[in-house]
Amino acid sequence: MSVLLDFHTLTIADRDAYQAVSLRSGRRNCNFTFANLIGWQFWFHTEVCILDNAVVLRFTLDGKRAYMLCMAETPPCELLQAICEDSGGDLTLLGLEDSAALQLQQNACAKGIDIVVEPMRNQYDYIYRREDLAALSGGKLKAKRNHVNKFLSEHPAFEYRPLVPALFDQCWELENLWRKERGDNNPVYGDTISAEQRVMENIFQYWDKLGMLGGSIYIHNRMVAFTFGSAVTNDTFDVCVEKADRNIDGLFSVINQQFAAHLPQQYVYLNREEDMGLEGLRKAKLSYHPEILLTYNVVHFK
Repeated sequence: MSVLLDFHTLTIADRDAYQAVSLRSGRRNCNFTFANLIGWQFWFHTEVCILDNAVVLRFTLDGKRAYMLCMAETPPCELLQAICEDSGGDLTLLGLEDSAALQLQQNACAKGIDIVVEPMRNQYDYIYRREDLAALSGGKLKAKRNHVNKFLSEHPAFEYRPLVPALFDQCWELENLWRKERGDNNPVYGDTISAEQRVMENIFQYWDKLGMLGGSIYIHNRMVAFTFGSAVTNDTFDVCVEKADRNIDGLFSVINQQFAAHLPQQYVYLNREEDMGLEGLRKAKLSYHPEILLTYNVVHFK
């Protein structure tokens, strides 16, 4: 039986239909978070085809197409064939975990189809138990707990406030401070800073419609840190953005811990996204001892 793919540009109007599949799919990859897809739509020219039990995402960058599949099970041959035909016969699938990539490779080999699996370590997601980040208990997280306790002793009157649209102007003030400290010409961050700001603009524009949740830290009535994200599955929350005044010791540990403590308990896991291959960021994410290091592969069909 053939599968007909009808793509259209992804918009906020697709949220309910998309999440009817994604939230119950079990796919905890941050790239399936609807807010991320909307935020980065301008960059990847994201299009979507929503089927009964699957969502096919189509991206175009530098004139090349690539696809992601959001569904609970391994995609059937009929669906892969339809995507391959849409791609013009040179298919690239993104975001496949090791088990799914291996199964596809075995199925392809059995049918004489040539595919190449490319692991993308820099794109692996760091997923933690929410309770671990909130409590910071045990020996493994002692250093993080000490950072938080030191902050609390130095700033006993700090406030945690839920992030709401009325606070967005203060978010931009802190974002601009962070931007100056990093520098637009920084060889590591310079290419992505302006794009990230546009992502924030898109998400702030549709905050309530996207179902975003966020938090902020105040010292002497000044916002010094903020973070926000949204659900990627029914039990996993994706932390999309986290910013803090780097001149205040322990602040990143505090916004991390406080946000985890204030999230609804339905979220068993927190996805804190990838490290982009940055050594310092990788070290920081590993230091929190992720429950899951979610693999990411790109699969090329020839």
